[in-house]
Amino acid sequence: MQFRQQALARLQSPEELDLPVRFARPQGWLVLSVTVVVMAAASVWAVTGSVASTVGAPAILTHGQGSYILQSPVAGQVTGVLAEQGERLPANSPVLKVRTAQGETVVRTVAAGRVTALAATIGQIIQTGANVAAVEKVAHAGDPLYATVYVPAENAASIPDKAAVDLTVQSVPTQEYGVLRGHVKSVDRSVQSAQQISAFLGDSQLGEQFTKDGRPVAVLVKLDKASGTKSGYEWSSADGPPFSLTSMTMATGSIRLADQRPVDWLLP
Repeated sequence: MQFRQQALARLQSPEELDLPVRFARPQGWLVLSVTVVVMAAASVWAVTGSVASTVGAPAILTHGQGSYILQSPVAGQVTGVLAEQGERLPANSPVLKVRTAQGETVVRTVAAGRVTALAATIGQIIQTGANVAAVEKVAHAGDPLYATVYVPAENAASIPDKAAVDLTVQSVPTQEYGVLRGHVKSVDRSVQSAQQISAFLGDSQLGEQFTKDGRPVAVLVKLDKASGTKSGYEWSSADGPPFSLTSMTMATGSIRLADQRPVDWLLP
């Protein structure tokens, strides 16, 4: 009771009425001011700013029309191989000679192109429909290369027209020569099956490889040309590699997606 009476007495007759009241220290005002400024700046950036993002996916360098798998229309024994791997042939050119019960038949190319693989040898017995060669559909040596990037289907809608693409080419040391530059030419809006990819690339193993994590969407990338490089294409380094690029070279593509405002992440 004694302490309580002393407290009441002090309240009834305060002794320091002439001293100023300090509501906050200067350091507190500084912290508050900085916090308000930062929050205001963050709010403005969230509405007016943008954030760039990319999607990475496996890719392969090809000529734009892809390849096809040449199949034998007859069953029999291979008696002659009339083409060489790497040879460029016009349409309807002889590739194999096959002896059948009715006589010899010549297996010919369906369209002009370069033979990228031969799967038949002399003396081999083949069945009707057997894969005997892979032919890349390229008519001229100077036909440009493209990159096909197999992007996860959920990212396809976010790829804008002519989006910038960086390609890390498997056969080119990145630390020394950098990445290959390109821009999106087209986006296939339907997903690709392993069979469709195999038919386009002329390689069944690649079809399985590009679909192991799900059916992707094919994005065709036009490579940026540069007259001052050995490859004829633009690189992040000044000169790029001292050799030409070949089709069916594996790569990894990094595609820049459409920019997003940070506030869009908060909106439903």
